[in-house]
Amino acid sequence: MGTSLNSAIVYVTVIAQVWVSLGKLSVWPQPRLMSWPQPHATLISPNFIITSPEHHYLSSAVNRYLNLIKNEQYHPQVTPSVKITTSPLLTLSISVDNLFTPLHHGVDESYTLTIPTNVSMANLTAQTVWGAMRGLETFSQLVWGKPSVVAVGLYVWDSPLFPHRGLMLDTSRNYYGVDDILRTIAAMSGNKMNVFHWHITDSHSFPLVIPSEPDLAAKGSYGPQMQYSPDDVKNIVQFGLAHGVRVLPEIDSPGHTGSWAKAYPEIVTCANMFWWPAQTEWADRLASEPGGTGHLNPLNPKTYQVFKNVISDVVNLFPEPFYHGGADEIIPGCWKADPTIQSFLSKGGSLSQVLEKFVNITLPFIVSLNRTVVYWEDVLLDDLVKVESSYLPPEHTILQTWNHGPNNTKRIVKAGYRAIVSSSEFYYLDCGHGDFLGNDSQYDQPDGGNTKNGGSWCGPFKTWQTIYNYDITYGLSEEEAKLVVGGEVALWSEQADPTVVDARIWPRTSAMAEALWSGNRDETGKKRYSEATDRLNEWRYRMVSRGIGAEPIQPLWCIRNPGMCNTLHPFV
Repeated sequence: MGTSLNSAIVYVTVIAQVWVSLGKLSVWPQPRLMSWPQPHATLISPNFIITSPEHHYLSSAVNRYLNLIKNEQYHPQVTPSVKITTSPLLTLSISVDNLFTPLHHGVDESYTLTIPTNVSMANLTAQTVWGAMRGLETFSQLVWGKPSVVAVGLYVWDSPLFPHRGLMLDTSRNYYGVDDILRTIAAMSGNKMNVFHWHITDSHSFPLVIPSEPDLAAKGSYGPQMQYSPDDVKNIVQFGLAHGVRVLPEIDSPGHTGSWAKAYPEIVTCANMFWWPAQTEWADRLASEPGGTGHLNPLNPKTYQVFKNVISDVVNLFPEPFYHGGADEIIPGCWKADPTIQSFLSKGGSLSQVLEKFVNITLPFIVSLNRTVVYWEDVLLDDLVKVESSYLPPEHTILQTWNHGPNNTKRIVKAGYRAIVSSSEFYYLDCGHGDFLGNDSQYDQPDGGNTKNGGSWCGPFKTWQTIYNYDITYGLSEEEAKLVVGGEVALWSEQADPTVVDARIWPRTSAMAEALWSGNRDETGKKRYSEATDRLNEWRYRMVSRGIGAEPIQPLWCIRNPGMCNTLHPFV
């Protein structure tokens, strides 16, 4: 009786406070269509439930969101101004048309959410369980306060503009624990992102345990505590599926493979050599950064024995139909350091032919395992070492951009390939933090000098506004734009590890998440970064309340005084 009386008192108190402080609904990413003609809300009933069809991953998501909705009790920095109605919400009913559609590229992620006024049930409908998960996230962001209320009289129709919305994380240069990866995937799901591109291995370390080639991790990782076991991978993949996020593995090759030499020195050229020898020009370097030496030798038959064992196990560990083969940054000096390749070149061969041999053997093998192969753009566009397009069938190949912004995207789609956009000028999260050379003389400038964007090759720092305003189909025809499947931000880990990962990624990655989900323009076609600032501020605080260490984008004063941190004078 006492509990009921207390609930009644709280309920009457909320009803009596008909209008609360000024503000708007804040949902991130912004839905494609959201109608809320009257600012009404109602209490979430203490007995609130979510009903849904039985499905392993959807049921997991329902339980997760039910707990969040009941217990988050998020207090907005600027509370929406609402009138509280008299019918608490008892149920969110989910219906799904196609329960067994797998989480593959291009899956339907659309949903419709209806929360009527003075009715005890809301409805979420979706074509697939993955769309239902997106709708659950939106619903959770429409709930706030203690006691919790939810916006009512509301209709949402939503669907992503781009099917591929990803984040790449490099776990070779510095190691990230499984919990760090799971937390990152959970945050991606909250931002309606759907691809975790896992750059697992590189020259610096080989942390992935390959059952058929155990020495690669045993000798090539940073140590036993810095390895990913098959059970770890299974945990990460299953966690991703439960959050609507695909886990796309990248085993970079034939470049970036120095760590393979710890187990197989005979198949790796220039391994463990100093990256830029004295008295040599930049063009004759062995790697583009310290620790980066080592390329697989395509002229050694044993290379393919080891490679095929690795890829076969990776395909068994990762059900994702895309496989990322890397193929970036072939450094001529590294291959030229090998006597076998020297002999081949002396007989009139070229380094591009060496790469073509590697691609011609490995790509058909990967395709035979029912995988679409993703490569970095270099394999086709590099100035010095590249393959002819005849070696890269477009039906089996996707190219990922990272140089020269829209220009390289244009070159890729014009050649008939699907493109994933990761332009370093916009989407590289590591840029702007200087460099990691131990004796870099460019910083020794008494007058401040010119350190070339702070010494970072891709500086300056990519602000959330830079990321948000990037149009990844800029300069493309309508037909060319159809070949852009989406984009990925990238965090290379020369100067990142678990101590900083949340703040390096969030909330800047949220900016890309919205731009690729619903766009960066309003219904009139005008860029909406100004309006987005307030919502991103609010979303950043909610992410922090959910355990994500996202960095602030403004002082708290700006959030409490909407519009006062804008300017009336354009800078350009």
